[in-house]
Amino acid sequence: MFAYPAINPVAFYLFSWPVYWYGLMYLVGFLGGWAVLALRLKYSPRGFTQDQLSDIVFYSALGAIIGGRLGYMIFYDGPVLLANPLLILQIWKGGMSFHGGLLGVLVAMFLCARKMQKPFLALTDLIAPAVPIGLGAGRIGNFINGELWGRVTTSSLGMIFPNAGVLPRYPSQLFEFALEGILMFIILWLYSNKPRPLGKVSGLFAILYGVFRFSIEFFREPDVQIGFVAFGWLTEGQLLSLPLILVGILLMVFQFKKGSV
Repeated sequence: MFAYPAINPVAFYLFSWPVYWYGLMYLVGFLGGWAVLALRLKYSPRGFTQDQLSDIVFYSALGAIIGGRLGYMIFYDGPVLLANPLLILQIWKGGMSFHGGLLGVLVAMFLCARKMQKPFLALTDLIAPAVPIGLGAGRIGNFINGELWGRVTTSSLGMIFPNAGVLPRYPSQLFEFALEGILMFIILWLYSNKPRPLGKVSGLFAILYGVFRFSIEFFREPDVQIGFVAFGWLTEGQLLSLPLILVGILLMVFQFKKGSV
């Protein structure tokens, strides 16, 4: 069993204002994603320019934050949101939904694509390899916050998390960091380095995230406020990942007539 490295969620104070590790991880994710996109733009055959990079990052960040927080409160904590809508602003305390963030980014990319007069899927193909950077950083933030811990285990990988009882649990946040962050980035980066038909990079992203998230949910403790949502074993995260896998398969199978990305 590993010892949980209890870390103060406050990284430092800026004058009297606390700066949280969770927020810093989002900053790392956005800056890392920006760097990846800057490299991607150099080789994009669809005419995206470095001048458009700031718009793409701004729209993505706005969609991810608004959608992620709204998605969490709606999918996982609806009654609390209705009781105190102002809690939606407290993102430094954690509570962000990837699936909500994804919907937010898709809406943002749709608006961005219209503004730039580019195909929507060309833009999602462009940004897909950058997304795992933010996902990985976010999972490290979850680990530092001591939230979204795993299920109770007798495995040597177990950790005793604060506020999670006295029994060791899987560090599922680190599992997600490894799969959704590192492994998914490597696969998408290698796949997108060659010209691909429109929508294929986006489709592969959807399949990879859906499969990885669905699998890791077997090690992750279901959200206490909702528990299992179907068949006594299916979690909310798994339920939301199934349509993502289906959409990814359809994108990989369907052929668009717009050339390669």
